[in-house]
Amino acid sequence: QVQLRESGGGLVQAGDSLRLSCEASEGTFRDYAMGWFRQAPGKGREYVAGVSIRGDFKYYADSVKGRFIISRDIAKSTLYLRMNQLNVEDTAVYYCAAREIGNVHRVPLSDDYDNWGQGTQVTVSS
Repeated sequence: QVQLRESGGGLVQAGDSLRLSCEASEGTFRDYAMGWFRQAPGKGREYVAGVSIRGDFKYYADSVKGRFIISRDIAKSTLYLRMNQLNVEDTAVYYCAAREIGNVHRVPLSDDYDNWGQGTQVTVSS
């Protein structure tokens, strides 16, 4: 099972940018499709973005489309989430997720993920 560790969260102001990282270990990174989720206080978990093994197919929630960019670096076994034009509604704990998958072009659905990191807090002030 792959182990995931997020980093890069923090307190920023509305309009700022932030990049989250998720380092994978104890597994073969190239065998896993990856995703980012978030959970705000009092709300359910939201599937924010996903990327295929090859990086050629991506999913974005409507709430972040055009502002967030998901990417992966196979050599570093690391997943990234670049977040631009942050607003207070983006405040949440952000989680990295992984799913071992045979189709290198497929982006998993929300319920497909079965490996999770511990999360990193992102707080956006107005």
